Amino acid sequence: MEEHIVIIGNGISGVTAARHIRKLSDKKITIVSAETEYFFSRTALMYVYMGHMKFEHTQPYENWFWKKNKIHLKKGFVKQIETKSKTLHFAEGDTLEYDKLIIATGSKPNKFGWPGENLKGVMGMYHKQDLENLETYAPNNKVCKRAVVVGGGLIGIELAEMLHSRHIPVTFLVRESSFWNGVLPEAESAIINREIMANGIDLRLSTNLKEIISDENEQVKSVIIEETGEEIPCNVVGLTAGVSPNIDFIKDSEIKTGRGVKVNRYLETNIPDVYAIGDCAEQQEGINQRRPIEAVWYTGRMMGETLAQTICGNRIQYNPGHWFNSAKFFDIEYQTYGWVWAQPKANEARFYWEHADGNKCIHINYNKNTREFIGINTFGIRMRHEFFDKMLNEKQSVDYVLEHLADANFDPEFYKQYERNIVLKFNKENNTNIQLKKKSWRRIFA
Repeated sequence: MEEHIVIIGNGISGVTAARHIRKLSDKKITIVSAETEYFFSRTALMYVYMGHMKFEHTQPYENWFWKKNKIHLKKGFVKQIETKSKTLHFAEGDTLEYDKLIIATGSKPNKFGWPGENLKGVMGMYHKQDLENLETYAPNNKVCKRAVVVGGGLIGIELAEMLHSRHIPVTFLVRESSFWNGVLPEAESAIINREIMANGIDLRLSTNLKEIISDENEQVKSVIIEETGEEIPCNVVGLTAGVSPNIDFIKDSEIKTGRGVKVNRYLETNIPDVYAIGDCAEQQEGINQRRPIEAVWYTGRMMGETLAQTICGNRIQYNPGHWFNSAKFFDIEYQTYGWVWAQPKANEARFYWEHADGNKCIHINYNKNTREFIGINTFGIRMRHEFFDKMLNEKQSVDYVLEHLADANFDPEFYKQYERNIVLKFNKENNTNIQLKKKSWRRIFA
């Protein structure tokens, strides 16, 4: 009898695991989801609301794909995992037995017990249901006179941009003294503050939500600010103060959990034949300075690919490589490769260059003793992932990286004016004589 692999969750990590298990084997595969029948790209939800695509465009696979590839889809909410009998119990009353179980249930928006946080018109921006709620409560600026977004991270700024695209006034409550300054150095955070306000968003820094006020229909009427007691009338409140692993249904089982489901480098839990991947998985120890939990789509995909190998007999460790990430803050693109902390560590030196227009910059981090390149942030200038991955793998010096900056650019002709200014500034500040090399892409990546 063929081995039955059950995957709870149909996000990027669960679906990637299923696809790669199918490529490698004829095992029976079932994906369980309580949210939608078919996999969709969460990162594309904002573009549906903004009118750039339809929801069906967020589904990378046609509906026939699953049957053709013998991947069974089950709609249902798992209430309990019974690991001794290898049985899932559903809220709907039925059960499902597995031979191997993959937990890939993702994240849920954080709630902090604010009065009124469950009123109609209060939502996160993570699930398809959130998109549907936005269409109900904020279809336009006639129905929604103002929205308040709570939480200064990537999801918060995306939601603010979405609402702004429909000309809905937005007040953005950020408890930190500057946007995302737990992640970004001060200069980059200031660039984003300016970009948010330049788009007409009412940005309130060092500001906390106290409570959400209801009207007579249990719908949002206003919010109260903690620090001042000010009441801001609004029809929608977006709660985007981070996410947490979606694992409440696991806590009564024998599967070990912390903030997430605890896993080793092989993505195995403490229970044989039970694994966890994606946003809900928590590494027992962070890998290469990474956080134990990473709610990033590409790491979820990598975990799915890695675990498929193990499930199919080739047991290998999860190795995510060098940290990288990218985002878009309204019109400013952001990329980061390696490590550029909000505050430099004792052995680190920084080099910062900002364009006169105030919305382009690079910030380089390197070892001040050995001069080894550690990481870079780029804003408003798109650069090649492959270049910086190679520099980090080879442990190249900051001098070498700057010499070959032409190879990092997608369009060196357009950006060469920046490169010259960047290197001149570095030379002046560090008493060096770095000379820019001409584009040598073929030579470097041959």
